[in-house]
Amino acid sequence: MFEKILIANRGEIACRIMKTARRLGIKTVAVYSEVDAGALHVSMADEAICIGAAPASESYLNQDKIIDACRQTGAQAVHPGYGFLSERAEFARRLEAEKIAFIGPNPHAIEAMGDKIESKKFANEARVSTVPGYLGVIESPDQAVEIAAGIGYPVMIKASAGGGGKGMRIAWNADEVRDGYVRSKSEAASSFGDDRVFIEKFIENPRHIEIQVLGDKHGNVIHLLERECSIQRRNQKVLEEAPSPLLDEATRQEMGSQAIALSKAVDYDSAGTVEFVVDQQKNFYFLEMNTRLQVEHPVTELVTGVDLVEHMIRVAAGETLSLTQADIKPNGWAIESRVYAEDPKRNFMPSIGRLVRYQPPETLEVGDCTIRNDTGVVEGDEVSLYYDPMLAKLITHGPTRAEAIETMSGALDHFNVEGIETNIQFLSVLMNHDRWKSGELATSFLDDEFPDGFIIDGAEAAKSKVMAAVSFAIEILKRTRLDHLTGRLRPHSGNLRSSWVMSLDGAEIPVEVLGGFPETPSDLELSIGGSEPIHVTSSWSPGQALWLGSVDGENVVVRVHSYAGSCRLQWRGFAANARLMTQRIAELNRLMPDKSDADSGKVLRCPMPGLIVSLEVKEGQSVKAGDTLAVVEAMKMENVLRAERDCVVETISASVGESLAVDSVIMEFQQAE
Repeated sequence: MFEKILIANRGEIACRIMKTARRLGIKTVAVYSEVDAGALHVSMADEAICIGAAPASESYLNQDKIIDACRQTGAQAVHPGYGFLSERAEFARRLEAEKIAFIGPNPHAIEAMGDKIESKKFANEARVSTVPGYLGVIESPDQAVEIAAGIGYPVMIKASAGGGGKGMRIAWNADEVRDGYVRSKSEAASSFGDDRVFIEKFIENPRHIEIQVLGDKHGNVIHLLERECSIQRRNQKVLEEAPSPLLDEATRQEMGSQAIALSKAVDYDSAGTVEFVVDQQKNFYFLEMNTRLQVEHPVTELVTGVDLVEHMIRVAAGETLSLTQADIKPNGWAIESRVYAEDPKRNFMPSIGRLVRYQPPETLEVGDCTIRNDTGVVEGDEVSLYYDPMLAKLITHGPTRAEAIETMSGALDHFNVEGIETNIQFLSVLMNHDRWKSGELATSFLDDEFPDGFIIDGAEAAKSKVMAAVSFAIEILKRTRLDHLTGRLRPHSGNLRSSWVMSLDGAEIPVEVLGGFPETPSDLELSIGGSEPIHVTSSWSPGQALWLGSVDGENVVVRVHSYAGSCRLQWRGFAANARLMTQRIAELNRLMPDKSDADSGKVLRCPMPGLIVSLEVKEGQSVKAGDTLAVVEAMKMENVLRAERDCVVETISASVGESLAVDSVIMEFQQAE
C-alpha cells in the first residue's frame, strides 16, 4: 500500500479523497493555485505545494508542475479526482514513466473511452446498445447540417472529449445545427484542448441512467448498480439518486452486464461509469463512459456501503478486488443535491464573492436516515470565477425514496450561506415538487416544469400557514424585546393587541392571537386567516440565523435574515419578506402607490461575472429580436446574449477580451424605426 499520495485537484473532491486516505493511514499532498492558498483542501493535507497562478492551465492542468510536486514530496501515487487531468491518458503515461502510480484506469482505457467517438466504436464491437449517429470527425457547419438531416431531427452535437455539459448542444433545425456546431467546437477547444465534435440522434423525453463499475488489474470487473441523473440543467446534473425509480430488476441486470462487457473490452481497471440514455419504455442506449470518479459517487456509496475511493487506491496499488458481484446488494435510497454558487433569479448565472457566512448541515444520523455533506469550502473563503462554482454536495440516505427526500428537504433548510447567491432555495423547491416526488423524470424535467426559469413568487409563501405563523412569532418577539429595553423613551404599556396583519411580499394575512399573549411570546396559539388554532413554539431569539421550533407539532427550520422593521424568511422553497402591521397600518399601506421597475430594455448588461468572447454587432447596426449580440464566457461555459426586441445598437461599452462584473453595461440601444 502507498505511504503517500498526491491529490491533483481542489475543492470538495480533494477533501473527500483525503478523508479516505487518512482512514487508510496514507499521508496526503495537496497542490494549489495562488488563489487557493487558504483553501480547505490545503489545510487538510499533510503537505501542500503551490503549483502556479489562478488559471487552471497554469496550475491544476499543468502536468510538469504536478509531477515536480510528486518528486519534491516523494508521493508514490496521484489521485486526479474528477475534471482537470482525470481523463488525460498522456498524464497517466507520464506518471508511469516516473514510476508514480495513477489512481485511475490504464491509459489505453482512458483513450478508448474518453474519446466519445472511439468509445462508440468499442461499444458497437462489445454489442452494447448505442444511439444512432455519425461517429466520424465533422469538418464544417455545412457537413454538420448534411449529417443531421440524414440522422433526422432533433440531434445532439457533442464534443468528443467533452463532459460536464460543455461542448454540447441540441439542434432542432439546420440553423441551430450551424450555430451549435460553432459553439460546441469553441467550448470544446477552450475546456478540453480538443475541438472535435460528433452528432447523434437526440432521444426525446429521455432519462439519464448510469452504471457504476469497478475493475482491478487482474481482469475482475463488477458493477455497483445504477444512478439516475435525469434532473439536469444545460446538460449538467443537478440532482442524482440511487437506485433509479424507473428500472426493474431485469433491466438493471442487463444494463449492468453490458457495462461490464464494455469495461472488459478495454481492460478497465479502476472505478468508472458507463452512462446510458433510457427512454420511458426502458429501452437503453450507450451514451459515454467516464473513466474517473463521478461527482455523484456518494449515492452509490451510501446504497452499497462501498467506499469507491478506497477501492480505487487499493486497485492502483495492485490489489485484487475484495468484492464480487454477489456482495453488491442495494440498501435503501440515496439522493444528492449539488449546492452551487449561482443565482437562480438570474438564470442560474455564477455568483462570485466571499462566503460571509457558511454553515452547512452536519454529517450525522437522524433515526434510520443519514445526512452527509461533502464540502470544500469554509466560512470566509472566496468563490472565484476561475473554477467550477460547486460549494458542496449534500447527500441523504433513507430506507425509502420518500424518507430520503424528506431528510434532504430538512437538511437543505439547515444550510445557511451569506455573501453570495446559491441554488439552495431552488433545490428545496425541487424536493417538494410533486412530479419529482412521483419519480416521473426526464432530462427535460427542468425545462418542462420551469419554462420561464426559476421565478420566486413571494405571494406563494402566503399560502403556507407555516411561513405566516413563523414570521409572526419572529416579528412579535422582536417587538416585545424592544418594548422591554431599559431607557426606551416611550415603552409599551398595557396588553398587546390580539389582531394583526402579516404581509408576506405584499400578500396580507390576518393573524389572531388566541388566549392572550404570554409574557415571552415563544409559545403562541394563533389563528392564521381564520384557521383552526395553530400552536407555535420556539426558543429562537433575535440575531439567530435559523429559527428552530414547532408549528402544530411539526418540527420546522426556517432561515431568517432580519432587517429594520421586517425580515426575510426561507423554508422548503418558499421565500418572502415578512412585515408585521397593525390593522390600521395595513389599511394605510394599501393606499401607498406601487413602484414600477425602470425600463431595462435599453441596455444589455452582463448577466454574470465573465469574459467577453465576442461582440456580434456594431454601433449603428439594426438588430431583430433573437439576434446574437455578444458571447460571454464564465467558468468555461459560453453564454449567448440575444436581443429581446427589434432595436438599433447605439453605443458599445465593452470590448472583446474584457472581464466584466455582473450587471456591467455591454451596450445600449435605441428603438428601431
